[in-house]
Amino acid sequence: MKYFCLSVLLFSLFSYTGYTQEVQITETASLEQVYGESTESESLLPFNDLDIEFGYVLYQTELEIESPEAVLEIENVRDYAVIYIDDKLQGTVSDNNKKLTLNTVPGKYTLKIYTENIGRITYGPEILDNSKGLFGNINLEGRDIENWTIIPLHIKDCDINELQFEEMNSYTQLPSFYKGYFNIGTTQDTYLDISGWGMGEVWINGNYVGSFWEEEKQQSIQIPADNLIKGKNEVVIFELKNNKRTSVRLSETPVFK
Repeated sequence: MKYFCLSVLLFSLFSYTGYTQEVQITETASLEQVYGESTESESLLPFNDLDIEFGYVLYQTELEIESPEAVLEIENVRDYAVIYIDDKLQGTVSDNNKKLTLNTVPGKYTLKIYTENIGRITYGPEILDNSKGLFGNINLEGRDIENWTIIPLHIKDCDINELQFEEMNSYTQLPSFYKGYFNIGTTQDTYLDISGWGMGEVWINGNYVGSFWEEEKQQSIQIPADNLIKGKNEVVIFELKNNKRTSVRLSETPVFK
């Protein structure tokens, strides 16, 4: 009997793959490391005017809020944006929901709007007006907001290996890069369960593997075996809308809502 138990134990050790484990996030890197050259503008500018086809852009300005629960309204949001007041998450807006009630008290603040172009329209009447980003009027309680600093964010085309990470002692609300490590015994196609995270991008061992969004039905990203190595592996996640997650999970099958 003891030999049978030993055989089972040895089989378990040598057949362990690690493809259902939880991966803890232990390091973080600031988004400022991928800032592009900024543009100053009195009004909002779409991606097209910034010579940007795809990706992310930060729109930033200073403003004064005169009343609690002030309503921010943007004329055009293409396609998705996350709004922060003094680096505190307020919520999101999109092409279908362009108003947001701010959770603040009266005072002077820094407004940051991180915007992503999810994709280009390739058919239908809107193909003639395929602008992306934020453009048109933006107002707070009916007052126009002006004097913007507009910053391209080189996220998908940055060299992940060049980013400077540090130990994550506390959780920032701002969009950031996050890193964790996991060990596996064999290399095979697998999935990264990203359930609970907001919106962003994922790299495995420095290789870009895909994007995620909490609104989508599929909540996992396929990781090809070629991107994995036996032993220690690295996952880097860019998170636009921070949901204060501190881990992801490897899964042998796709994950859906």
